[in-house]
Amino acid sequence: MGGKARRQQSPETTRRVMQANKSRDTRPELMLRRELHRRGLRYRLHAQDVPGRPDIVIRRLKVAVFVDGDFWHGNRWRLRGLARLEDDIASNHEYWVPKITRNIARDREVTARLRSEGWVVVRIWESDVHRDIAEAADRVERAIHDARGQAAPGFPQAAPGRLDE
Repeated sequence: MGGKARRQQSPETTRRVMQANKSRDTRPELMLRRELHRRGLRYRLHAQDVPGRPDIVIRRLKVAVFVDGDFWHGNRWRLRGLARLEDDIASNHEYWVPKITRNIARDREVTARLRSEGWVVVRIWESDVHRDIAEAADRVERAIHDARGQAAPGFPQAAPGRLDE
């Protein structure tokens, strides 16, 4: 593994940092919601009766939007230019690698289930929101227009999203 050596932190520090991570109302999610609201789009949040409990839901059009964290959903290693997930985990491989692998599998299962039930599913990486909030919101807006069965004004038909969609 090239680059700088990682400084090992105490297990107590790691535990505190991990517990501070939120599963909802994260910064990228709030950024996307603000941009969608600014564009006049209205939605519901974290619908418990929709499989996977999407971050943003537009029920009448059956659009489900997930803002997936790069670490928790298995994208950080790609962003860092590493060959595989295992190379990204500094310690406690026995816990983290299976956990993240399960998250990836669950994401695929939830996406497949929602699509089989007629939902349009949009999965956006947190890094994509940070990199270009307008493009992330454009993807959601295209999906909404696709769900309505009409081309979005000024947009081509929906562009491919995440690799596992």
